[in-house]
Amino acid sequence: MTDKQTSDSTPTRGIYLLPNLLTTAGLFSGFYAVVSSMNGHFASAAVAIFIAMIFDGLDGRVARMTNTQSEFGAEYDSMADMVSFGIAPGLVAYNWALSDMGKFGWLAAFIFVACAALRLARFNTQVGVADKRYFQGLASPAAAGVIASLVWAGTEYQLIGQDYGVVMGLITIVTGLLMVSNFRYNSFKEVDWKGKVPFVVVLLIVLIFVVVASSPAELLLMIFVLYAASGPVTTIRSVKKLKLEHVVGDDHDEDFKN
Repeated sequence: MTDKQTSDSTPTRGIYLLPNLLTTAGLFSGFYAVVSSMNGHFASAAVAIFIAMIFDGLDGRVARMTNTQSEFGAEYDSMADMVSFGIAPGLVAYNWALSDMGKFGWLAAFIFVACAALRLARFNTQVGVADKRYFQGLASPAAAGVIASLVWAGTEYQLIGQDYGVVMGLITIVTGLLMVSNFRYNSFKEVDWKGKVPFVVVLLIVLIFVVVASSPAELLLMIFVLYAASGPVTTIRSVKKLKLEHVVGDDHDEDFKN
């Protein structure tokens, strides 16, 4: 066997740069959110979490477009998501409103972080099996969006987080539990992003960007809260009779599948 044949049969080592660079940017944003919240810059921390969402949405799409998917990239992306959408939102909520609540405060933050880890682990085991039209449980970026937008809006209105510690703690716990629930959330993966649309749709998109830019914190809070609430509504409407399996635990009920 020649040296050329030997080199051709040797697996290529290394990792793809572009998608993993985007994943690293998302990881950095999540870490920056933690550091900013520790220094009392809660608006910057919330914005950093939303920036991490943008990078999280880009890395997978770029990998598919450039045919650079890899097992390493998938695992790295999952670890980065745990930091950006699990640890970061939990600590931002804790530093803003829960630090003076004693055990209730740090346990509420821990419940969110633990549920994010369970949600990501369950998602990774269901890739290629689950119905792509729906997410089982609230996706961790959306759950992080609820916490981040709430902190951002509270900061914009100059609210003192510790004054609302009980409310923030309950919201943090409920949001975490939604991640590990069986409630079905629309994934919007059936939308044809490559198809043609009327000119008026483009105009509406421009107007939406203008409205969001005028009051980003309030609008993002409304969007993510409505999305978080849509899961229970979608599930209840899609089954004949609501059962425990539709909310938590085993999801193999036939009504749930249909």
